[in-house]
This record gives sequence, structure tokens and C-alpha cells, in this order.
Amino acid sequence: MRITRIETFMVPPRWLFCRVETDIGIVGWGEPVVEGRAEVVRAAVEVLAEYLVGRDPTRVEDHWQVLTKGGFYRGGPVLSSAVAGIDQALWDIVGKRHGVPVHRLLGGPVRDRARVYAWVGGDDPDELADQISAQVEAGFTAVKMNAAGRVRPHASVAEIGAVVARVATAREVLGDERDIAVDCHGRFTAANSRRLLDELAPLHPLFVEEPLPPEQNHILRGLVEAGPVPIATGERIYDRAGFLQVLQAGVAVVQPDLSHAGGISEVRRVASLAETFGAHLAPHCPLGPISLAASLQVVFATPNFLIQEQSLGIHYNREADLLSYVLDPEPFRFVDGHAHRTELPGLGVTVDEAAVRAADRVGHSWRNPVWRHPDGGFAEW
Repeated sequence: MRITRIETFMVPPRWLFCRVETDIGIVGWGEPVVEGRAEVVRAAVEVLAEYLVGRDPTRVEDHWQVLTKGGFYRGGPVLSSAVAGIDQALWDIVGKRHGVPVHRLLGGPVRDRARVYAWVGGDDPDELADQISAQVEAGFTAVKMNAAGRVRPHASVAEIGAVVARVATAREVLGDERDIAVDCHGRFTAANSRRLLDELAPLHPLFVEEPLPPEQNHILRGLVEAGPVPIATGERIYDRAGFLQVLQAGVAVVQPDLSHAGGISEVRRVASLAETFGAHLAPHCPLGPISLAASLQVVFATPNFLIQEQSLGIHYNREADLLSYVLDPEPFRFVDGHAHRTELPGLGVTVDEAAVRAADRVGHSWRNPVWRHPDGGFAEW
């Protein structure tokens, strides 16, 4: 079996899919993307394809080593994301070749279902309560919300208080049997985060995500040691070396993204590394069905798994949603807040190739917004 062609597809709302074709008719799919820079990742996939075409797709680890280390300049979000999508597609091919799901190739399942959470917005407390109630009615036992929008470097009492009030509203709706995760999105300074974490502690969040931007992870230990709130991070970390730093700082939860952090091959190693620190895996995934399918294959085979993000109904998905490009929605049918394991081969997702090709003809040019503070200075988005 040899790789004969590698194609990429820019599909709304902001995704990039990768199709790897072989000479015996088996096709693998992956999702390599950096949100807001999909065109750049597409070019990187095209460059990496020069090496792969004509080679045996089942040599997944060898290809991962060459694609990540074969160039003198290594790493970064663009290259790691390009490799991630290709890696997903190669694992998909190997699973289909042997007629088994990828989690069987990773050592077999350690669970039959994986807990997932739903995203809720709600800058207004009344709106937030309604959104959470809807997710509870849909069976979810955990939700995640943004802590705040634009935050000043030295937040006022009112700004911090508004965050706490929204989380308190969420806790009231959820009760003590369900969980709330709070995403700071790297928008807070260390000083703001210390104040916020102290105020949130009585509300017992499942975790507080990315309280600092990733370039400040060297000071993350101070936040971890400041109080009892579990800290999560990792959506903007792209390899296990980067995760070593935050694990040594004491984070409770690591959040590698299967479309950014080197794919299945690297994320399973990140999970094993986290296990040695007593930390849990909660893969980041506000993306499409292929990325989620790859995430689920990893978590079904990962002992120290906590919870899985998914994008159904998320605010980014306006032109298309999680199920827009799949023929069989069953793998993404969440029952009682869980995704259930299947024995479908490969990644377990059946891509609607006609819909993907049609969407690619439309394409997208999604960019994240650029925020500014009232004085005109740059603000973290």
C-alpha cells in the first residue's frame, strides 16, 4: 500500500480537512488547522505531502519523526498542526486497513463512554441561566463558559465581581451534581488571575482554563500554589516538551488539541507524561468532526482522561456545524452527557466527501477579532 495523493479542503465555518488517498482505495481523513490561519497550514500540508506521496502510510511513527524533525527548523503551531492532521489521517488508514478502531491500535479501550461538555456563552446572567438549562435538559452534566471578554490589565472590583456573579449563576443552575469549567482564554494577567481564583474557589469550578497566556507559563506555578482551584492549560502548547513545563508547575489538567499538538501520536504521549504527574487529560476541541473523532479515539484508550470538549452548537459554527460534513452522526450522539465508544474502523467517522468538496469551493477566510482597550492599546482576545 502506498500513498498516492494528499488533498486539503477549506470548509466553513473555519476548518481545514485533509484527505490521504492510497493505491488500494483506502482513504484517511484528518483535520489540520490553525484557526484564523487555515491557508498557511494548507501550504504546510502541501510541502509535507512532497515527502509522503509514494510511501507506505502504515509507518505512522516513522513519518511523524521525519515530518517533525526532518527540517532543521522545527515546531510551532503551523507545522505541528499540519503534522497533526496528516497523523490523524494515517491512523485512520491503518485502522481501516485492519478493520478496527484506532483505540484498539493504541492498546485497547479502558472505558466504554467518554464524558463530554457543552460550551455556553452568556455575558448576561439571565441569558447564561437559560443556556445552561438547555444543556442540562439535553443531558449534559458539565458546561464551560468564558470568564470574561476584554479585561483590563488591572481589573476593577466590578470586572472581577461580574465574572464571579456569572459563575455563581452557573453553579446555581447546575447544582452540586454537575460541573462548570471557566475559560480565561489567556486574557488575564497574573495579578487579575490571583484575585479571580480566590473569588471562584467557593464555587468549586471543575477547572479554570488558561488563566495566563502561554508565553507566561513560566510563572504558572505561583497561581497553582495560590489556592485550591484546579488549573488547566494546553490548547496553545504543541508538543510534550511544552507540556513538561506546565506539568512541573503543577497544573491539574492538560488540554492538548488533536489538530494542533502533533495529532494522535503526540497527544497519547502527552497523556502518558501527564499521568506521571497525577494530571488528567481533557483534549481541547472547538473544531470539526474529524478532530473530535481523533480525540475520542485517544480518550477511549487513555486511563487518566477527565472530560472531552466538543463543538456542537458552539458560537463559531454559523455556516456549518459539527454534523454538516458526516454521513453517519451516530458517533457524535451524546447520551447523558457522554460519547459512546463504537467499533467503527479507523477514526470511526464517515466523511461526506461530496459535501466537503462542495464546501471547499466556497471556502472561508475566518479570522479572530482584534481587540483593543479603551485607551487604544492591544487587548488579548
